[in-house]
Amino acid sequence: MVGTGIFTSLGFQVGPLPSGFAILFLWLIGGVCAFCGALSYAELAAALPRSGGEYHFLSRIYHPSVGFLSGWLSATVGFAAPIALAAMAFAKYFAGVMPDLSPHALSIGIVLLATLVHVRSVVFGSRFQIVTTLFKIALIVVFVGLGIFSTHTEPIGFLPKTGDGGLITSAPFAISLVYVMYAYSGWNASTYIVGEVRDPGRNIPLSVAFGTGLVALLYLALNAVFLHVAPLDALKGQIDVGHVAANYIFGPDGGRIMAGLICIGLISSISAMTWIGPRVTMSMGEDCRALRFLAWKNAQGVPSLAILVQTLIVVALLLTASFEKVLTYVQFSLTLCSFLTVLGVIVLRQTQPDLPRPYKAWGYPLTPLLFLVISGWMLFHIFRSNPKESIAGLITLLVGLGVYFLSPTRPQTQAA
Repeated sequence: MVGTGIFTSLGFQVGPLPSGFAILFLWLIGGVCAFCGALSYAELAAALPRSGGEYHFLSRIYHPSVGFLSGWLSATVGFAAPIALAAMAFAKYFAGVMPDLSPHALSIGIVLLATLVHVRSVVFGSRFQIVTTLFKIALIVVFVGLGIFSTHTEPIGFLPKTGDGGLITSAPFAISLVYVMYAYSGWNASTYIVGEVRDPGRNIPLSVAFGTGLVALLYLALNAVFLHVAPLDALKGQIDVGHVAANYIFGPDGGRIMAGLICIGLISSISAMTWIGPRVTMSMGEDCRALRFLAWKNAQGVPSLAILVQTLIVVALLLTASFEKVLTYVQFSLTLCSFLTVLGVIVLRQTQPDLPRPYKAWGYPLTPLLFLVISGWMLFHIFRSNPKESIAGLITLLVGLGVYFLSPTRPQTQAA
C-alpha cells in the first residue's frame, strides 16, 4: 500500500483545500473507506479462496461476464496504470538527485528491472518485496520523526476552523479523495494472491485489517509533517512533495539524499503491482481458452507471459500519457469495480447464507455500507468533474464486454 500516492498526492489537494484540518480529515476518511473495504474483501477472500481478486469474486457473485470485465480492466490498465504512475514519480524524484537523466529512460528502466525480478521466481520476488517495503516504512518513520523537530515550520493549524465544514462537503473534497484512495491502493492486494497465501481464512483478514490501519496512521503523520514544514504554495501542483518538504527540513543537499531514498521506496510500489497484477491475468487465462497463453507459468511457477504483457502496456502508458490523466482515467473504473465487489458481500449474504465463511466482516452491515456511501459519492463527483476520463474508463469496460461475448469459448470461473 505505502507508495506512490503518499509521495505525490498532497500537491493536488492543497490548492482546492487550503486547510490543515480539511486535508488531514480527507486522509482519515480515505483510511476509513479503505479499512471498511478491506474487511469486506477479507470475508470474500476467506469464503471464495482463489487468486484473482475482483475477477474471481464478481464472477462467483454475479455472473462470469461481470468478473471478466473487472479482469479485463486489471489485465489492460488496472495494474499497468499504477505501475506507470509510480514510474513517473520515480523519474520525477530521481531528477532531484541527477537532473540530467531522461525521465522516460528512468521510468522505463525501473519498470524493466521490476519485471526481471518477478520473472525469476515467486520466492525471490516476495523477498525483494518484503525488504523494500520494510525500508519504505522505516523511511517514513524517520521522515516524520525528523520533520516534527524541524527548525523550519509553517503557521498551519490542524484543528477545525470556520469554513472547514464547507470544504469537507464540497466537490473538490470528493475529487481530492480520488488521489487519497489512489494512495491507499493496495488495501485489497493480498486478495489477488489468495492461492499463494497459507491459511487464507486467517492470514488474509489479518493482512488487510492490520495493514490498512497501520498505513492510515503513517499517512496522517507524514502529511501533517509535509504541511508543518513546507508552505502550501511550494507544495501546490507538485508531484514530488516529499522532495519539496525534505528541502525545508534538511536543506538542498539533504533534500537530494531524501529524494534518492524515496526513489528506493517507489521501487517497492512498482514491484508490488508487478507481482500482483499478472495473477489476475493468469486467472483469466485459466478460465478463457482464447487467453490460455496468459496462464502459462515458467519452471518456478511464475506467470511469465502475463508479466511481460503487463510490462508492454506500462511502457505504452509511459510514452503516451500524463500523470493526472492516467490517474483519473483508471481510478473511476477501479472504484466502480470495488463498489460492486463490496456490494457483493451483502448480495452473497442474502443469496448464499449457508456458504462457509471462515471470516465475517467486522461491523457488518455498517462497514460495507459506509464504504459504498463514500465510494458512490466519489464516483458521482469524478464523473461530474472529469467526464472525458470517466467515459474513457467506461469504454475500456465496454470493449472488455465485447471481447467476452464475441469469444468463441466464453470464460467460466472456476469453483472455489
